[in-house]
Amino acid sequence: MNHGFVAPLLRRSSTTVLCIRNERNGHVLADSVLSAFDSKTRRSGLLGYNSLPDNQAMVIAPTNAVHTWFMRFSIDLAFVDKTGRVVKTYHSVKPWRVAGALRAYAVVELAAGSLARNDTVMGDTLTIAPVTVI
Repeated sequence: MNHGFVAPLLRRSSTTVLCIRNERNGHVLADSVLSAFDSKTRRSGLLGYNSLPDNQAMVIAPTNAVHTWFMRFSIDLAFVDKTGRVVKTYHSVKPWRVAGALRAYAVVELAAGSLARNDTVMGDTLTIAPVTVI
């Protein structure tokens, strides 16, 4: 099975810190990445969280739709295909909503405003890579 976009999350060690970067403009959308790849974590996602810091994201895969039922805050969503290409974006999705993208393989959930702040749009390619310290 080709895991493409999520492969770095699948093979990271407990000490590896990963970030999500927009390849078009070099912006780092998140320098702390949570993952939800099994049935239990995909179902719960960000439920139970009171907020999501601006520097953090959750990647849920495989999925092409999510809901924000019972959530306590709004989020941005970037649906990506297996290569990390953004196929659909949603900005400031409020609690009690449903969002999806038919061609998506995964969704990146971010703090509301993150996509606009980082100039991330449909067609951009996101990558997951180790954080580099300069």
